[in-house]
Amino acid sequence: MNENTAQLAPAPSASASASASAASDPRLDLASALTLAGQVLAAVRPGQYDAPTPCAEFDVRRLSSHLVAVARRVTVIGRGEDPFSVPSFADEVPDGAWSAAWEPAAAEALAVWADPEILSREVRVPAGVMPGAAAALMYTHEFTVHTWDLARATGQRPQWDQALAERALAVTQRILPAAIRDGRVPFGEVVAVDADAPAIDRLVAWAGRRP
Repeated sequence: MNENTAQLAPAPSASASASASAASDPRLDLASALTLAGQVLAAVRPGQYDAPTPCAEFDVRRLSSHLVAVARRVTVIGRGEDPFSVPSFADEVPDGAWSAAWEPAAAEALAVWADPEILSREVRVPAGVMPGAAAALMYTHEFTVHTWDLARATGQRPQWDQALAERALAVTQRILPAAIRDGRVPFGEVVAVDADAPAIDRLVAWAGRRP
């Protein structure tokens, strides 16, 4: 589930988000996802900008731009402001400067989301209004899957938090069942993987990627 999907799928309820994150504060997973995304983004090399990614609509350049923009949007959402005040791409950032742009964007997002009251407060995302806890889960999924896209496209092998991926998968399977692949969401058909495959593989396979 990402913010594009959320525009088409029902927003998770407060009870669903609470049960999905029973063992952890969802802000911790969001922080971990932001940290790993920044590490992968920083390791992209100039010669890779035009490379395709597993997300068919993005090459490495466009995906890097999108990640920076989404980090900025997460900050705006946490402040209770209009998510559409932030564009979906950081088009003003030149090639090679995405990591430099990412660092302040991610730091600001983490600072805003440090407020524990944000979990129960309603926030506005592109889909509408949902509890902050649900928004944290949604963006954890988006950052994790797109970080995988970027890592795969650039030959990186980051250390995935398998427990985080497991939690993200559990939420996504409830919100976006396999049957919803008829054009209403920007994901392909669920890719079959072994039941005992690593959680990150099962997560991206649910998003239509081939691990």
